[in-house]
Amino acid sequence: MNALLEDGTIDQETAVEQFLRMDRLPHIWCPGCGIGTAMRSTIEALLEMNIPQEDLAVVSGIGCTARTAGYLKLDSFHTTHGRAIPFATGLKLANPKLNVFVFSGDGDLFAIGGNHLIHAARRNMDIKVICVNNFIYGMTGGQVGCTTPTHSKTSTSPYGNYEPPFNLPFLAAAAGAVYVARWTTYHVRQIKRSVQEAFSKRGFCFVEVISPCPTVYGSRNGFPTGLDMMKYFKANSQTLAGADPRDVGIELGGKIKVGKFVDAERPTFQNMLSEMWGDIGLQENRMVEAE
Repeated sequence: MNALLEDGTIDQETAVEQFLRMDRLPHIWCPGCGIGTAMRSTIEALLEMNIPQEDLAVVSGIGCTARTAGYLKLDSFHTTHGRAIPFATGLKLANPKLNVFVFSGDGDLFAIGGNHLIHAARRNMDIKVICVNNFIYGMTGGQVGCTTPTHSKTSTSPYGNYEPPFNLPFLAAAAGAVYVARWTTYHVRQIKRSVQEAFSKRGFCFVEVISPCPTVYGSRNGFPTGLDMMKYFKANSQTLAGADPRDVGIELGGKIKVGKFVDAERPTFQNMLSEMWGDIGLQENRMVEAE
């Protein structure tokens, strides 16, 4: 499929379609859901970086956001619930040349999959994690989750959630991520830029995208449509580049602090392996490539 127009510019729609399995569309996401927006911004970031599709691999777990791996026309793993990061870790170690990224939701990555995430960040695995956070378990009925803001109403907390939610940027940063950013689906250009920055770094990089879920979260919390929540994102997002991640927690009805919070350098897990094993490790890598 040729994405160039006669004047030499890129036909953006055709270019984006090159990254999609068009035979699997239309998608399953509800009207007003922001997952498609996050996916589109990611595709545009990869297009501008000119990374060949054969050099990319996407991994996801289970949930609304995790369906993304099935729509992207890339080598992909749609894995078991909460296990996207260990699959991505194995893939990266087996083929270090691949650009491996995880695209999944807050429940998959931080609830059932939380233990895998903190250890991948601790090791500084060279993978990129894009987490779409819609504050809830959307696919399975709208249950309260580990990111549900306090006082929010859900199917399992009809009178309001009394548990404090995870602060995802703080958790990722504290575990050792070398790049941490958060945006909402209103911030499409900023998402694209952060994805590009993450792919330009070596190490564990984390980008959180706050997304509307009008069907099972917004409808119970004063945002009956996706547009209502997007308007809220526009009016209440506060950009705080370089802010201490411990100070960017989210409260129902409060400001959503967005920006790039961490951009650091430290040796990756692969670097540490090479230092420990030296020529032996390099020899084994060459043997794998030869096969």
